[in-house]
Amino acid sequence: MDKHIYRIFAVAINESFRTAKMQIDNKNYGIIVFLAIVFFSTNADAARCLFVSSYHQGYEWADGIEEGVKKILLTRCDFKQINMDTKHLKEEYQKIQKGKEAKAFIEQWKPDVVIVADDNASKYLVSPYFINSDIPFVFCGINWTIAEYGYPASNITGMIEVSPIQEMFEKIQMIVPQASLGYYIGVDTLTEQKSFDRFHKIAKRFNLTLRKRLALKQSEWIQNYKEAQTGDFLILGTKSGINDWDDEVAYQVVSKYGRKFSITDYEWMTRFSIFGMTKIAQEQGEWAAKAALKILQGASPSSIPIIPNQRWDIILNDKLLKNININIPDYILFNSKKVNVR
Repeated sequence: MDKHIYRIFAVAINESFRTAKMQIDNKNYGIIVFLAIVFFSTNADAARCLFVSSYHQGYEWADGIEEGVKKILLTRCDFKQINMDTKHLKEEYQKIQKGKEAKAFIEQWKPDVVIVADDNASKYLVSPYFINSDIPFVFCGINWTIAEYGYPASNITGMIEVSPIQEMFEKIQMIVPQASLGYYIGVDTLTEQKSFDRFHKIAKRFNLTLRKRLALKQSEWIQNYKEAQTGDFLILGTKSGINDWDDEVAYQVVSKYGRKFSITDYEWMTRFSIFGMTKIAQEQGEWAAKAALKILQGASPSSIPIIPNQRWDIILNDKLLKNININIPDYILFNSKKVNVR
């Protein structure tokens, strides 16, 4: 029998044992596991799981997805990881090359399932080389739309990353009822361009004008932040992609000049924003890993529905709130997490 089939069968047996362990005594469980090891050791390697991150370790969002993936998969398969590091690559040919390197590794190692996190892994790896291939893929962390990557496909499922934009604008109008003009402050990257387009579209439904200010240097971000104080509110995108970013400099700027209500959907930006409705990276990683396990147990990727993320955290920055004259409803104050600014 083909080794790939044995790997999948072995994973299915292993998951059955995890359930069975709760129903049988430890002695009998040990005997069953021993017999299974003897049977499979001569016939198959462990199932091979590959995790491909678009970015680098140390980037908060990517680290959260990695944590979620490893929590589920690390002890359940032969696990390997590739970091494409595309946040640090400004030239298109460099990103294309990273995709080719990941493709070569996949062809050499022959994983049984591949998880790809965030847009660039899909753009430079899956889309050009593996649409409708024999290798199953699970994506996560793709912002908003997936059609540009050729998804859905027979060998692909995943979780789309979306922000609670409707809810964020509802909070803006509740807290700043006279608001008419806002600024989106972010980084000049593909992800942030896509994010602004969504915010801009929904802002119109609330009769709000939203202006875009994107930067690649912290000095530009600071200038944009100061300009945004002429509006009624700010939406803060990510800082990732500004290579000279300094948290302490940014915090001093927002503490000194921030006098308008600010909101973000990134947990790591809540230090610089009054209010956060933040996505949870670990949710993306955990869901993708659980989908990968289903595939290893025999499910077809196309039988697993593609869905958006389901959870958000509400976060409040008390220190920045004291700098502006607005009232936050008591139920939000009571139920929100608080930012720990040192």
